[in-house]
Amino acid sequence: MTLTSEQRSFREVMRKFADDKVAPYAADVDEHSRYPSEAYDACVEMELPSLCVPSEYGGAGADHVTQAIMVEELARVCASTSVTIAISKLATLPLINFGSEELKQKYLPKVASGEWQASYCLSEADAGSDVASMRTTAVRDGDEYILNGTKYWITNAGVSKTYTVFAKTDPAAGHKGISCFLVEADWGVKVEKLEKKMGLRGSPTGEVLFENVRVPAANLIGKEGEGFRIAMHTLDRSRPSIGAQAVGIAQGAIDHAVDYLKARNQFGHPIAEFQGLQFMLADMVMHNEAARGLVYKACALIDEGIADMDLSAAGAMAKCFAGDGAMKITTDALQIFGGYGYTKEFPMERFMRDAKITQIYEGTNQVQRVVIARRTLGA
Repeated sequence: MTLTSEQRSFREVMRKFADDKVAPYAADVDEHSRYPSEAYDACVEMELPSLCVPSEYGGAGADHVTQAIMVEELARVCASTSVTIAISKLATLPLINFGSEELKQKYLPKVASGEWQASYCLSEADAGSDVASMRTTAVRDGDEYILNGTKYWITNAGVSKTYTVFAKTDPAAGHKGISCFLVEADWGVKVEKLEKKMGLRGSPTGEVLFENVRVPAANLIGKEGEGFRIAMHTLDRSRPSIGAQAVGIAQGAIDHAVDYLKARNQFGHPIAEFQGLQFMLADMVMHNEAARGLVYKACALIDEGIADMDLSAAGAMAKCFAGDGAMKITTDALQIFGGYGYTKEFPMERFMRDAKITQIYEGTNQVQRVVIARRTLGA
């Protein structure tokens, strides 16, 4: 698809912003596994958290293609920073699409301003792709629900002020017994541990414990039993953002590879003149352009309000193709650097480590292939 003039201008602004305000901290954030606070503060000043929030709640109400461009340009220089912005979108989509007006008025302005961040709590130790196997429960007690359970792989654990939590209100009903709640961190949410990760080292990922946490009944998102539908509806609309992140990581690797190809000399010539390396670069660029097209198409379908089944397939293709591409592209880019690429003197090994997660979270790429095949077969 062709970007509008506004979207192209936004990309130019985002590229300069990412280079000036985010890139300088990326290596240190990764090296010390620390939260990218300087970059996040700059994003807040730039009003980037507002893009995903409707204008009536203090947000910019940006279209999904524009939001993808934002994630892509941030990930081009620092994948961890891109997650700090994208995660609140994932966690607030259930509120935006299914929450009561009172909940929207209470929480969305804080997310739009960047004052509060949010986390999405779906996965458990034995309930990753198999969401219906979750064990977290929510028991009604008067005007409250009592939550008990542990969620795993929670992005922004310990940083977020709110957690969108999926729990079983009817354990005997399988996926039809899952409900969705908005839980404030101060209500007793505990972070048991933070993971030591291969990549995205500046984005905290943790194990979150809910132990007799009391949640007002008014903080139920949607109705009881609608949680599974809300979760799938949300992931269909957030997976293109993971595709955008993968495209951004790959683009960052390509950009560095191009600079190195021009600067490195061997046998009296820049290695950019060697056809074998030119072919590698051409394949990298072609694959990423194709991935970018799939991501933008999926985002455009969201904006058009396309049917869920078609959107599921489009989102799965965007996420899967871009994630697989990012892993291949970053590996090849590192190869172009030779021994230097294997060291921390250059960011190539960071790009490769960061790319791997895009094949895993928000549904593994194996699961995405199942979704694509079933939609194609009409199953």
